[in-house]
Amino acid sequence: MDVPESGAAGSGAPNLAEGFPAATHERWRELVAGVLRKSGVPEERLADAPESVLATHTYDGFDIDPLHTAEPPDPGFPGLPPFTRGYRPGGGAAQGWDIRARHTDADPAVLRRRVHDDLMNGASSLWIAVGGTGLAPSALGEALTDVHLDLAPVVLDPGADHADAADALLRAHADAGVPDGQVLSHLGADPLSAAALAGERPDVMDPVRFAVDRARGRPGLGLVVADGTLVHDAGGSDGQELGWALAAGTAYLRALHAAGLDVADAARRIEFRLAANADQFSVIAKLRAVRAMWNQVLEASGVPAGRRAMRLHAPTSDAMMTRRDPHVNMLRTTVACFAAGVGGADAVTVAPFDSAVGLPDDFARRIARNTQSLLIEEAHLARVIDPAGGSFYVEALTRDLYRAGWAFFREVEAAGGAAEAVEHGLLRERVDAVWNRRRLDLASRRAPITGVSEFPNPDEIPLVREPDPTRPSAPVPGGFPVRRYAEEYEALRERGDTQAGDTGHRPTAFLATLGPVAAHTARASFAANLLAAGGIAAHEPGPLEDAEAVAAAFAASGARVAVICSSDQVYAEHAGAAARALRSAGARRVLLAGAPRDAYREAGVDAFAHRGCDAVALLTDLLDVLLTDPPVPSGPAQGAHA
Repeated sequence: MDVPESGAAGSGAPNLAEGFPAATHERWRELVAGVLRKSGVPEERLADAPESVLATHTYDGFDIDPLHTAEPPDPGFPGLPPFTRGYRPGGGAAQGWDIRARHTDADPAVLRRRVHDDLMNGASSLWIAVGGTGLAPSALGEALTDVHLDLAPVVLDPGADHADAADALLRAHADAGVPDGQVLSHLGADPLSAAALAGERPDVMDPVRFAVDRARGRPGLGLVVADGTLVHDAGGSDGQELGWALAAGTAYLRALHAAGLDVADAARRIEFRLAANADQFSVIAKLRAVRAMWNQVLEASGVPAGRRAMRLHAPTSDAMMTRRDPHVNMLRTTVACFAAGVGGADAVTVAPFDSAVGLPDDFARRIARNTQSLLIEEAHLARVIDPAGGSFYVEALTRDLYRAGWAFFREVEAAGGAAEAVEHGLLRERVDAVWNRRRLDLASRRAPITGVSEFPNPDEIPLVREPDPTRPSAPVPGGFPVRRYAEEYEALRERGDTQAGDTGHRPTAFLATLGPVAAHTARASFAANLLAAGGIAAHEPGPLEDAEAVAAAFAASGARVAVICSSDQVYAEHAGAAARALRSAGARRVLLAGAPRDAYREAGVDAFAHRGCDAVALLTDLLDVLLTDPPVPSGPAQGAHA
């Protein structure tokens, strides 16, 4: 049977939209308001713009709308200014992106083996921590013995030891017989980040002069890194990361030019580094925005359009990695790698899933490599030029991040530039302000962390790895902070694990499950999940009819903390009496799973476990109570679940 083309004129094809109301913006708003009204959103919030309830407010101060219907800003074409869509007309279709493997081993023999494994199994470049607590510069040559340095570039992460590390890298190239004119590696000097992390005054010119001296006769040698991950890893916003990377790049551009390089040559010696996290659309937009921002700087500096390419490296975020339930990190880094590829990163580093625990093992490194190989070779991600281009949402987000990043860049410049912003505390002050807001979102679980603050596994056996020498066990006094989003929850879990290891009993809270299963199960599950995020087990006795039954079951449990769990209807009849009964039975803390109400406080409820509560503060208080001379439970905790 011949089927006419859908919608063809005169084809007689059925009109599939016939009988349905026209899809208009106003009709959509009416439907949105109806759904939100059923969800309990107050009527006054739905009167004028119901879609505003669904908008996402960013840490940079702008809102992300839930529906994008306006024509987006014109991003231009791939290979042409402003380079939002990339520097190559053909995108990455020919070769994908550079798979860059990170190494922090201090043992040259171990590093040599792992470098060989990476390069033989998909990696195309190396990123190696040299100097400080990482590999000794004198051992770099041994570690690179098997590497064809004319094919596999090395990017250094030298910290303050940039000079010794650079000379060691160049000696390794000479020993391998690589002519100076064919050196493609990168010295990785970043005196701004090194000084910020050490709490010292930045000195940009001396390291840059040294790098320029080593660049003579080596036209392919990269020199400095403008590293936005300094801000990202301290909890800053995407706009702050963009603005800082641009300010650092501009500072290095000026210094390289002052040291004797022409501006265009100086620009191509700078590599930019931005973090890729699991917020895929923000990552895509961030990487697209930074190219247009750097294009504007170089255009103002007189660099011809054909020489304004930016070398952009996107490592997956260290801040998002967790020590608890670390296998979930594989999912986080896959999403982040996908976003980096779609956003047009030139080089991508995927962190092994156990990197927050310590030195990654060989299996974790293999998964990290293969994540990239799969996205390039099997998912064919690099075969599409700017796959997000033209999306109303992505283009609008790219524009908004550009504006936020440019505003922060101008603030840093107005303060005297990147070095002044570090020395006088402007950068720290602005980033800490965002971190304080982000920390509240994490603590209240408005920003959930799967496997840590949400759906934790209370029976998890933590991974054990050798310590990573490049990750300090404590912050450097006065230094720029390095933060992970899961840290506070993980510290709580460790407190619970310590007691479980010392006594054989995990700290346990009693769930006062009032009424039938149908009435209490939802809030009991919520409470058990919340408690598990702090390493606290939940003792669930089953349905309890009244306050007397609650008090008897609590006394038999040996617990010190109780959480009343049921429906609002049951609460109205029994919650007050249950709270008083629990107090009489010796409860040190009485919580109620639900919204705060003064009547329940007056009956003896200390705190309320509900969506949006400060979970970290609540769990900290409970552990303080439970770990003070904890009693031995009369039996194993029942119903502990996530």
